[in-house]
Amino acid sequence: MTSNPRVPTLVLVGHGMVGQRFLEALAERGLTRTHRVVVLCEEPRPAYDRVQLTSYFAGRTPEELSLTDAEFIRDNGIELHLGDPVETIDRVARTVTARSGLSLEYDTLVLATGSYPFVPPVPGKDAEGCFVYRTIEDLLAIEAYAGSRATTGAVVGGGLLGLEAAGALKGLGLTSHIVEFAPRLMPVQIDAGGGAALLRTIEDMGLTVHTGVGTQEILTGADGAVTGMRLSDGSELATDMVVFSAGVRPRDQLARACGLSVGERGGITVDEQCRTVDDPHVFAIGECALAADGRVYGLVAPGYEQAETAAATIARDESAFTGADLSTKLKLLGVDVASFGDAHGATADCLDVVYSDARAGTYKKLVIGRGGELLGGILVGDADAYGTLRAFTGSVPPVSPSSWCSRPVPAAPSSSAPRRCPTRRSSARATTSARARSAAPSPTTPARACRR
Repeated sequence: MTSNPRVPTLVLVGHGMVGQRFLEALAERGLTRTHRVVVLCEEPRPAYDRVQLTSYFAGRTPEELSLTDAEFIRDNGIELHLGDPVETIDRVARTVTARSGLSLEYDTLVLATGSYPFVPPVPGKDAEGCFVYRTIEDLLAIEAYAGSRATTGAVVGGGLLGLEAAGALKGLGLTSHIVEFAPRLMPVQIDAGGGAALLRTIEDMGLTVHTGVGTQEILTGADGAVTGMRLSDGSELATDMVVFSAGVRPRDQLARACGLSVGERGGITVDEQCRTVDDPHVFAIGECALAADGRVYGLVAPGYEQAETAAATIARDESAFTGADLSTKLKLLGVDVASFGDAHGATADCLDVVYSDARAGTYKKLVIGRGGELLGGILVGDADAYGTLRAFTGSVPPVSPSSWCSRPVPAAPSSSAPRRCPTRRSSARATTSARARSAAPSPTTPARACRR
């Protein structure tokens, strides 16, 4: 009498957007039929669309934000444990132990633990009325406190999530402030010109922005609840609640505790197959992983690519994640913001073609290489040309850069000869500025043709 062959066990730690994409990739490759798949998740609900988190305040329910359903889990035989995170990993015994005491042996372990919100280590950061903006549970807590205890709210952080949090507080009826240590909003994605255009638009919406200052202390009353903030310039800001949205850090504590290598600034070190460099039985994907190119990717699209690479590798197919395009197009508080390629002009001998309309709140910058090739750009207020411009990145555009900056988006002509910049009689201006590089651009480049 022959015994049934042992079914290998695959344990997934974390069930966020990237974790769900990994499960889908497993199912697409038939691995849910050949493996026992167990998911251990810290949150009390299955994977949901964290990118659209703020839409909760516009009326979307947590159920509508969900990325999976009971049918997918059931049909693929996935064992999903909610509210039961892994607390220890024993790589020698190949076991994980969850908070509930559940212990599982694994053949393959995939860490998709994501990231955690960074909270500046300032006095009062744990006071009543302080929140982070990361999960549906965070939003529920913010909504409840704003409805009962607050009339004014302040958000620490002027990045993508910080602006969304500030908009959410305003939507809840609070007077809203944004405190950003950098000299401009969204300092990673856009430059000073783009930040100025975004600032004007956001202030016109009724939000107050404080840039170039940091949070020194959270002030509290006799009851221990938030009453204000002391800023690095010595000023004080009265507020009833504080939402920290000052970036995220990789959740790599489990990896550190079991001896897996992590980067100097965090992130579980993996190879091009998303396998940890120390243990061939352990993978890491998403925001917790330090990819082979030395970068931790905070965008969901690279995380999806990593999930697919890990699933392919487990299926013994050839696949590699060597890096990802960081181009992005967003709508923040109704304002289009996009950046692509070498948006900040780090390439030597490049030129900036800039179009700015202060009255309309529009800012467009294209970075042009010495040979006339489009290297990257920043679009604020009007990003209709994003798809077209991104497609031309790395090549010489068929029309002059100033034409791509104008509205409407021009159609590509049959000739690639540069055009003259359009003349405008408004507050809009189109300029080309040379960076302090060693060589001047060719007179035939579109950027040169648009010099005024």
